[in-house]
Amino acid sequence: MVSRVSTTLAPAPRTAPPAPRSPRRPTRVLALPEARWALASLAAFLLALPLDLGGAPAWAYGPLYAVAYAAGGWEPAREGLRALRGKTLDVDLLMIVAALGAAAVGQALDGALLIVIFATSGALEALATARTADSVRGLLDLAPTTATRLRDGGEETVPTADLAVGDLVLVRPGERIGADGTVVEGTGEVDQATVTGESLPALKRPGDDVFAGTLNGTGALRLRVGRDPSDSVIARIVTLVEEASRTKAPTQLFIEKIEQRYSIGVVAATLAVFGLPLAFGTGLTDALLRAMTFMIVASPCAVVLATMPPLLSAIANAGRHGVLVKSAVAMERLGETDTAALDKTGTLTEGTPEVTAVRPSPGCGVDEDALLALAAATEHPSEHPLARAIVSAARARGLRIAPVDDFTAAPGRGVTAVIDGRTVHVGRADTPQGAETTVRVTRDGGLLGTLALTDRLRADAAPATAALTALTGTAPALLTGDHAAAAARVAAATGITDVRAGLLPEDKVEAVRERERAGRKVLFVGDGVNDAPALAAAHAGVAMGRAGSDLALETADAVVVRDELTAVPAVVRLSRRARRLVVQNLAVAGVFITVLVLWDLLGHLPLPLGVAGHEGSTVLVGLNGLRLLHESAWRQE
Repeated sequence: MVSRVSTTLAPAPRTAPPAPRSPRRPTRVLALPEARWALASLAAFLLALPLDLGGAPAWAYGPLYAVAYAAGGWEPAREGLRALRGKTLDVDLLMIVAALGAAAVGQALDGALLIVIFATSGALEALATARTADSVRGLLDLAPTTATRLRDGGEETVPTADLAVGDLVLVRPGERIGADGTVVEGTGEVDQATVTGESLPALKRPGDDVFAGTLNGTGALRLRVGRDPSDSVIARIVTLVEEASRTKAPTQLFIEKIEQRYSIGVVAATLAVFGLPLAFGTGLTDALLRAMTFMIVASPCAVVLATMPPLLSAIANAGRHGVLVKSAVAMERLGETDTAALDKTGTLTEGTPEVTAVRPSPGCGVDEDALLALAAATEHPSEHPLARAIVSAARARGLRIAPVDDFTAAPGRGVTAVIDGRTVHVGRADTPQGAETTVRVTRDGGLLGTLALTDRLRADAAPATAALTALTGTAPALLTGDHAAAAARVAAATGITDVRAGLLPEDKVEAVRERERAGRKVLFVGDGVNDAPALAAAHAGVAMGRAGSDLALETADAVVVRDELTAVPAVVRLSRRARRLVVQNLAVAGVFITVLVLWDLLGHLPLPLGVAGHEGSTVLVGLNGLRLLHESAWRQE
């Protein structure tokens, strides 16, 4: 018979605990006006397209094209006019003018396609921004809304926001800690992975620091508040992510980098092409037709498609192989990185402990299997991560797990049970934390031996770091909140020499910014809440998806869904190939535009031929970009 004995010595609360906050729901796609307008534009375009291509009369598809123009174009037009009032000219307005010009000369399909591309891109950007904001707000749910404050020998439940430095707070088992502080009484194990990334709960005794938002597992703790709740580590993580997201200069696609000069040049040239012939006596119709032809052949449709298809094809290919890249801009960023920094727990390691050594004491009368079986039987009723690892190791060896009596757990001391009439105790060795966690097994007070447990290294950690080194020319850095000895073990196994351990989230951000101040473009790979600020601050951030926190997944530019670390260098190489195709396409588009523009200016370019040349260049660069959809593109990476 197994009995569970509570080790909580604190008095029962006088009032019922507050109901937990319901989780915030993520922003729905159609809750965003940008998404609704883009969907309406796309739907109208898709309805009009088969009618147009099938030879239906203009009255059948014309109104649908008009809806596509209006739904997808009104917002870019508004933004373009605002920019114009600010004495700047951007591609948004140029796209609208080009689309209207195309419609004016009978090429409504071209204009509608351009409108749909811009509207969809704006909707995706709005969705990414909203989801990141959702996750940042959701992070605040980690910290409890109330805390139990001790005053004059009694208890009172107060909002955590009302806690002041110096207050004494009681934290019961299973409760989240409401403020950063120092333990003054009690012993327990606190899961603080959200802040430090440690894979195992940390043993807390009087004098140890604790963080708001971390989870107290066993044992009641009394702690002295050391920092105002608004300045807690969790609150600083929220601030860091928000600041990094605002100040991180957006990487722009090529057309956006030159949009001001290109837009001004096209508009000025179009006006000149229209006005100069009029000044020399050319008829209004001929001058307008030449100007519209110029506007069409000079419009950046081919340039836009030169940029987008390679990046979108790379996104689709990466998605088929378990890497979700969130946008074309994010794909472009990945290929620009020239140095990497990696988190340890959950990134290079799997974030779960495993038994790596079983060491019977000499002359104890038990072998490895017997020692492991006794430890597993004793730990079997426990839900501690170390207990689960020991039980799993015993089952992997096919060992019998015996039933136990009188199971008890003591916070910070381990577990005890009676097996075959003898008392077996399993608990952590009272030694400083190192590269491995040591568990002592005793029977009737005599030491039987020890078990060593470590965080399991991912099988592909070493190949992935080697590939990143080859890509960037420098070995990745290891940035972790875990202990130095644990970090050194992982670094030695993966060939990393630049190791920084014991880092808080703001320290990781500073390490990333230090490299970026030196002119490097940093790729940061992580998975936890404590990694989110660094993911936001880095030039490109990649999150491990299987066990990644919501905040990390939303903050990162890309997510490795299957947790295959070798997919990180693979997607970087794929991004670089996409960038090379973008350059090829821009060269092709530039040649076509130059030839057609010169033909129109120096000779007489018939409108149908101008449209054919413009469409031909658009189709050519589009097909070239679609090459990255092929399976061989990933295998070559």
